[in-house]
Amino acid sequence: MNYNPKPALSLSRIALRAVFACAVAVPSAPTLADRGDAAFLSAREAFRNGERVRLGRQMEALQGHPLQPWAEYWALRLRLDDGDANGVPDYLGRHPDAYLAEKLRGDWLRVLGKNSDWESFQRERPALALPDAEVNCYAAQAARTPDAVRTLWNSSQDLPQACEVLVDQLVAAGDLTVEEVWQRVRRLFEAKRVGAARSAAAYLPASEGFDGRGLESIAQSPARHLDRLPAAFAARRGGREVALFAVQRLARNDPQDAAKRFGRVESHFSAEERAYAWGQLAWQAALRHQPEALDWYDKAAGTILSEEQMAWQIRAALRVHDWGVVRRAIATMPPTASAQPDWTYWQARALAAQGRSDEARAHYLKIAGQPNFYGNLADEELGRVVEVPPRAAAPSIEELALAAANPGLQRALALFRVDMRVEGVREWVWSLRGMDDRTLLAAAEFAKRHEVWDRAINTADRTQTQHNFSLRYIAPFSDRVLPKADELALNNGWVYGLMRQESRFIMNAKSSVGAKGLMQLMPATAKWVAKKINLSNFHPARVTEMDTNVTLGTHYMKMVLESLDNHPVLASAAYNAGPGRARKWRAERPLEGAIYAETIPFSETRDYVKKVMSNAVYYNTLFEGKPQSLKSTLGVVRARGQGEAGVEQLP
Repeated sequence: MNYNPKPALSLSRIALRAVFACAVAVPSAPTLADRGDAAFLSAREAFRNGERVRLGRQMEALQGHPLQPWAEYWALRLRLDDGDANGVPDYLGRHPDAYLAEKLRGDWLRVLGKNSDWESFQRERPALALPDAEVNCYAAQAARTPDAVRTLWNSSQDLPQACEVLVDQLVAAGDLTVEEVWQRVRRLFEAKRVGAARSAAAYLPASEGFDGRGLESIAQSPARHLDRLPAAFAARRGGREVALFAVQRLARNDPQDAAKRFGRVESHFSAEERAYAWGQLAWQAALRHQPEALDWYDKAAGTILSEEQMAWQIRAALRVHDWGVVRRAIATMPPTASAQPDWTYWQARALAAQGRSDEARAHYLKIAGQPNFYGNLADEELGRVVEVPPRAAAPSIEELALAAANPGLQRALALFRVDMRVEGVREWVWSLRGMDDRTLLAAAEFAKRHEVWDRAINTADRTQTQHNFSLRYIAPFSDRVLPKADELALNNGWVYGLMRQESRFIMNAKSSVGAKGLMQLMPATAKWVAKKINLSNFHPARVTEMDTNVTLGTHYMKMVLESLDNHPVLASAAYNAGPGRARKWRAERPLEGAIYAETIPFSETRDYVKKVMSNAVYYNTLFEGKPQSLKSTLGVVRARGQGEAGVEQLP
């Protein structure tokens, strides 16, 4: 979709300046009554309650308000729920490129598909830019191509009802094999979705002998099930697969115990089933950094490993510097996976370790220059420094005015104002579709001037050739943050790199687990730190206040840093996952900081640490005005137990 803000283009130069002057000035804190916000929130409540008359009244009060299209959308949704599409085509015609038009068209297509109105469905379907699985399955029904559901079946995703119809058609035609059903059951077991696995197993013929009763009990007590296997459990595949499920579940808690119990009955399984079990055991052992992992991966030859299992084979090899396994394992990955920056970098390292320097260089060049963790490391392997690119010319007043006049960006700002951040982000991101670098930089600057820091970062991150890293790595509140960091002798780039990753500088950010504020402090941690530093007048309600949050957050950073050998990689991991885990993830031998980061078992923490450290390098480059080294910042993580004597346990 090409970005084409036609209404704004018709404005004169003087009008553009007027729009810019009115729209990009930093606003004062509005009240709910401003610009009909109270009416909008009332309209939202009416929609949620199905109150059509009340919603209609609020729509009248919203005439000319940026969020009027949302109220109209809600009214049309209530009609669609009753099967009435009147007004939908008109709305789509008036808002052809809007986020809500895409959303409404998707809603309409689902109604059309449910009603089997295939003529109307096929007429409207091409205009939907991003169809979801349900719409795609309705499209396959319309086109009478049930095989289109196979990709979804071969994943662990949910199957909407529209997709189940296609699966039923495949089964009726004999086009869904028993093996494909078993593979889906296994994937769902691995994803801990027992109910969904039981539903998938309903497609198995009775001859497979699958009994789904008691699966939840097995999941709770897998060792007990393995100790009480019936004498004839292996007579049919269903019995063997349930036993493999017990092995897989036990391995999640204790891979060694699971391996011991599986070894007692291993002879009852086929070669492929044995390989599958060892693949599960190897994966769980690698996640725990256990030395048996690579030997167990050798026993898994003969089964198809998931990409996650492959990744952990590589990580297990990295921990012991087995570069031959690293290289071979990456080579077996699907091309789309092996081409990712992480595996491209480690393949290059493996090639270099084996003396194949020209091949290593070719791999480094594939990702060099990318502004991310592995792009930075590849640059340094090529002898380049990590530096920010030249700053693009500032957006002109006309470019800024076009951003200010963009209806989608205006709606996003209004949604942020009424604390509908999720919806506001969706509006904003949709509005960026098709923008070139100049337009993106103007939109990023527009967000900055409205102090919507996360959107400034997100938007500036998207440019391809013209960049402004001062927007990508924006540093708001520096007059209040940097003095606190300096007081504690904390690296400024690290503090901002962590804060950027934690909250994107959203003052009232709150995570799903209850962490709050700029530095995303958990309530218990905030209380503990406040007590340790004798913070006067502390109350949990003050955690989201900037000064309180930054004071507590920087002090906690200092505490975890000092408790973990003054190593920022360990401290970053500790800030996200806790000091105890950060210590546990050390090895029996010293590890490169990059290998430590790559082998963190929690995917969220692993991604977090990489981004914090790369962020820190860019912030320090901007703060100090000179290139930085990520590799030297990562350093070496000392072996387990070193540098920890007498350290106080932190929460």
